[in-house]
Amino acid sequence: MNAPSPHHLMPTDEDGEQLRLPVIRDAPVADVLEVLQEGDISILGRMPYSSNATFLVRIDHATTPTAAIYKPERGERPLWDFPSGLYRREIAAFELSEALGWHVIPPTVERDGPLGVGSVQLFIDADFTEHYFTLVAEDRHHGDLRRICAFDFIANNTDRKSGHCLASRWGPIYGIDQGLCFASDFKLRTVIWDFGGEPFDEELCTAIGSAADPPADLARWLRPDELSALAERAEWLADFGRFPDDDGGRRWPWPLV
Repeated sequence: MNAPSPHHLMPTDEDGEQLRLPVIRDAPVADVLEVLQEGDISILGRMPYSSNATFLVRIDHATTPTAAIYKPERGERPLWDFPSGLYRREIAAFELSEALGWHVIPPTVERDGPLGVGSVQLFIDADFTEHYFTLVAEDRHHGDLRRICAFDFIANNTDRKSGHCLASRWGPIYGIDQGLCFASDFKLRTVIWDFGGEPFDEELCTAIGSAADPPADLARWLRPDELSALAERAEWLADFGRFPDDDGGRRWPWPLV
């Protein structure tokens, strides 16, 4: 599966050449958040094949420009099983990842942008022909991928496609598109099952156990029942002590990439 993910095709210029965008690379998270929160936003274009309105934007802050992904609430399609405000779950995912010390979700903030309130997330400059199914073939990526796998179980991610795992050009792998996370009913859907049955190492198990007491800041983005369910999943996973398997073969998203 070497085809690029259609969710992350880069826009091109008038000559059909891929746009080269400014991106903050490997900077302290606090500095990135300041740029995302305070910089001036200009829309460069709409990302293709996205279910909801998703825009590539440029953010200019002092002498530090960067590309970012902007998802306004007004561009969301109504869903029967998730309330409006999916962008809030994108922010909750980032904050949970930071609280766990895993740093597998790009810095994400709430902004009142050109099309109203929504999430603004650091754009991950990556080789978009790479995705989970190609990355997992290399052992050097397994640390990040294990953390994303555990994160998705705790966050109850219902849509972890292969193309939602991006290997940044500065090294780490990030998970993107977390709008369909944190439901109180367990409905995990993911392509990451290669680690099923493997025991957690001590560091991973300790971090998972800490999520049984969710960060207080998550209450700004999630409902009380969703926070309680998150805590229960984390406690169960820490007690289980290893990566779950999908014995029934039903917990896969579609399309896979």
